Amino acid sequence: MEKFASVVSLLLLLSFPVAFSGHDYGQALSKSLLFFEAQRSGVLPRNQRVTWRSHSGLNDGKSSGVNLVGGYYDAGDNVKFGLPMAFTVTMMAWSVIEYGNQLAANGELGHSIDAIKWGTDYFIKAHPEPNVLYGEVGDGNTDHYCWQRPEEMTTDRKAYRIDPSNPGSDLAGETAAAMAAASIVFRRSNPAYSRLLLTHAYQLFDFADKYRGKYDSSITVARKYYGSVSGYNDELLWAAAWLYQASNNQYYLDYLGRNGDSMGGTGWSMTEFGWDVKYAGVQTLVAKFLMQGKAGRHTPVFQKFQQKADFFMCSLLGKGSRNIQKTPGGLIFRQRWNNMQFVTSASFLTTVYSDYLTSSRSNLRCAAGNVAPSQLLSFAKSQVDYILGDNPRATSYMVGYGNNFPQRVHHRGSSIVSYKVDRSFVTCRGGYATWFSRKGSDPNLLTGAIVGGPDAYDNFADRRDNYEQTEPATYNNAPLLGVLARLSSGHSGYSQLLPAVPAPVVVRRPMPIRKPRVTSPVRASGPVAIVQKMTGSWVSKGRTYYRYSTTVINKSPRALKSLNLSIKNLYGPIWGLTRSGRNSFGLPSWMHSLQSGKSLEFVYIHSTTPANVAVSSYTLA
Repeated sequence: MEKFASVVSLLLLLSFPVAFSGHDYGQALSKSLLFFEAQRSGVLPRNQRVTWRSHSGLNDGKSSGVNLVGGYYDAGDNVKFGLPMAFTVTMMAWSVIEYGNQLAANGELGHSIDAIKWGTDYFIKAHPEPNVLYGEVGDGNTDHYCWQRPEEMTTDRKAYRIDPSNPGSDLAGETAAAMAAASIVFRRSNPAYSRLLLTHAYQLFDFADKYRGKYDSSITVARKYYGSVSGYNDELLWAAAWLYQASNNQYYLDYLGRNGDSMGGTGWSMTEFGWDVKYAGVQTLVAKFLMQGKAGRHTPVFQKFQQKADFFMCSLLGKGSRNIQKTPGGLIFRQRWNNMQFVTSASFLTTVYSDYLTSSRSNLRCAAGNVAPSQLLSFAKSQVDYILGDNPRATSYMVGYGNNFPQRVHHRGSSIVSYKVDRSFVTCRGGYATWFSRKGSDPNLLTGAIVGGPDAYDNFADRRDNYEQTEPATYNNAPLLGVLARLSSGHSGYSQLLPAVPAPVVVRRPMPIRKPRVTSPVRASGPVAIVQKMTGSWVSKGRTYYRYSTTVINKSPRALKSLNLSIKNLYGPIWGLTRSGRNSFGLPSWMHSLQSGKSLEFVYIHSTTPANVAVSSYTLA
C-alpha cells in the first residue's frame, strides 16, 4: 500500500504543474532585493535600479537639529519606524553571514551588502550620542490620513527619540543587534566601517541595559503601529547574542548564561518569531553556540535554550506538543494581518537550524520522536514554494514573480503615477480619491515585495484597500534573502555540510481562477455536515483544473474526536487533512478535535467533478 501511494504521489508531482512546480529561486532572490530599493528614503544613489522612485524625506531630522535623511520606509506608508527597520537589517545581515557564498554565486552579494549599508548608515545618524537614539521619523496617524508619494509628502516629519529619561531597551537592543550583525558582514570588505558599527553596537547595548524601559512608553506614537508587546528582555538577550558573535567577547556569553533564565530565554516556548518577539531567534543562536562547543560553564543553561529552539522547530513541523496552525494549503498561519511576516521569519530559522544540526550531526528532538534536519529544510522549502505560487490559488505572493501575482498593492509609491512621469501635486486626501480608490493595477510595479498573504483558508482578495493582505513590508522580505540563496545553490559551497536541494525547474504559471460557484449541496452523516464548493478553475496546457473547497461542520453539542473521512475519486493533491490510508483521511495534525458548532476546511485540485467525500467513523468527546 505504501509503495502504491508513493507511486501515485510521484505521478501527481509530475502531472500537476499548477500545484507542484519548480521555482527559479535565484530569480526570486534578485527580485526580493529590488523591493528594498523601492523602500529607500533620502537621496537615491546613481545606481538605483527602481527608477520610478526619486529622492524623498530630505529634511528629516532638521527641526530637531539632527540629520536623519536616509533609511527605509517600513511598508506601504511613508513613516520610518526604527524597531522594524532594525530587525530588517539584522535579518539581512544574518542572511549574508550564513549564506554569503550562495548570494555571491547568484550575483547578489553586492546588492545585499548595499541594502544592509543603507540601513546602517541611517542608524549611525540616528545614534548621535551614546545614550540617544532616534527611533521614528513621521507620525503614523497623520501619515495614514494621507495617500501621497514619498517624494512630495506633506505630513508631519517630527523625529522621536529615546534617552536616559525616556528609555527604550527594546529599540536600542534591536539596533545594537543590527549594528553588531552588520559589523560581521563588513569585517573583510570594509574593516574601518565594521569597527565603527561595532562601537555603536557596544554603546547601544550598554544604553539599553542600563536604562531599562519599553520604547513605546517613550515614543508613544509608535504604540498603535509597532507596539512592543513582548517587552525588552528578548531584545537584550538578542543583542547580547549578536555582540558575542561579532566580538567573541566573553562578557556577552556570560550575559546570556547569567540572564537566560530570569529574562525568559530558557522559559518561553515560542511559536512565532518576528520584529517584536525575538526569543526563538535568541534560542536558535544560543543553540548554535552550544553546538560549536562555546558554552563552557553555561552548558546547562544553554541546553535549556536549545530545548526551546527545538520546541519552536517541532511546532512548525507538526511534531511538537503544541503545534502551530496551518492553512489547508499548508502555510503556517499566525494572524490575519500580514501573516507572511511570520512565514518568512520562521522559514529562515528552520533553514539555519537545519544546517546547524547537520553540521553537528544531530537530529531534532520532538515530542513525536527524533526528526532528521533535512525535514526542517523541506519545511522551509514548502513555505517558500507556497509564497511563490504552489498553493490552492496558484497565486504568487511576491509581486512581479510568476504570471499571477497581486496587482493592486497597498502601497503609496507604487499605486500613484511616478513622480518622474507626472509631477502634478497629489494632495493628501486627493490621493485617496484619485489613486487609492482606482480599480486598475498599480502604475509602478513593486517588484519583489512580499505582501501580507492569504487568510486561514488560503483566500486572498487583491484589493488596494485590503491592507491586511496586500500591504508589503521590509521585514517580510529580509529573512527570505538567506532562504532563497540557500535553496538556489544546490550542492556546493557550504561550510555546514548541508544536504542538497534539487535544481529548480521553471514552469509556466497557470491562468487566473474564475469566480466560485457551489457544486454540491450539503450532505449530512449523523452530527457531521459536509459542504463542497468549486472555488476556482483554470486551463493549463489545454486541460481544465478545478479547485474544490470542502467544509466539515460539527453539528453535535459535543466535540468530535477521531474523525475519519473517506475520499474516493480523488485524482489530485489535497491540503488540510492527514492521510491515514489510500482513501482515508483524519483531522489535520494541529487539530486534536473539532468542537461543537465549529468547522474545518480542506481543499483539493483535480481535473474532473468533485470527489466523493463521506464520513467513515468518529467518536464524541
